[in-house]
Amino acid sequence: MLLELLQGNDSGGFLLIKDTAQYSGRCLLKSFIKAALNRDEDVHIILFEVSEQELKDGLKEIPIQRLHFHNAYEDPLGWTNSTSFTAHHFCLNHLTQILKQTSQPKSTTLVIDSLSWILRHVDTTNICSTLHQLKKGGAVRTIVGLLHADMHQKGTVGSVCHLATSLITVAPGNVGDTCVAKITKRTKSGKVLQEEHSFRINEDLTVTMLNKSPNTETVHEEHQMDPTANLTFNLRLSDKEREAKEKLLLPFMFSKDKKNALLHSGAGSGRILYEPDASDDYDQEDPDDDLDV
Repeated sequence: MLLELLQGNDSGGFLLIKDTAQYSGRCLLKSFIKAALNRDEDVHIILFEVSEQELKDGLKEIPIQRLHFHNAYEDPLGWTNSTSFTAHHFCLNHLTQILKQTSQPKSTTLVIDSLSWILRHVDTTNICSTLHQLKKGGAVRTIVGLLHADMHQKGTVGSVCHLATSLITVAPGNVGDTCVAKITKRTKSGKVLQEEHSFRINEDLTVTMLNKSPNTETVHEEHQMDPTANLTFNLRLSDKEREAKEKLLLPFMFSKDKKNALLHSGAGSGRILYEPDASDDYDQEDPDDDLDV
């Protein structure tokens, strides 16, 4: 599945690379940049954590003219006004403007290095809203972001991961420079595909697959758990029970004959008549005279 993601077979969506201090996902991020350039796509890169020169290391023999850098590394918060992009420029309007610089907007890949820096200075809700609008708006073909999971609370990481159509969690492998990637991919039909790969990133940023973990389920279908599955009693009715229930007359349900009998009293119906006794102290002008008010 990792090679399929690199080849860009599925257009659209948000691909997130999640790493920790144990293993950096930036080399894999560069592999996705090179793969997008090999597909003749324009690549816009927002830099917060590394310089432009550092990110270019390893990107050799590629068409640099299709790389568009938006450098926020030198002045990420705009204190000196020395850069054209800052953390506060991460909004739909500004991103749409810079993406329109390319002649082929639908074949554009947006790369964010990294989302962790923005999350530490911009409200999480605003970031998630911007990513969602970019993903649905069609301004870019694919969004590729890097996230350092150990820098944020679980709720923040979960919110960003929930938006991702493809999530790649990287960790160090058991041998040398190998890496283990746990991939979760959500399809448009509602299925969730999961695989675990061991791979190596070569000097030219190509990826060599080593093996697939045998104990990883490769296909999961989203389903809701049945809360009545493990009950000691039955909540469902059989056809005979349902038929008997429909024929049952409840105490507050009146038949037609009973309604007519109650609404239209006949000749032998009973009435209550009250005749005041001689000892009754009843004043017609003041019926409440006997009350101490």
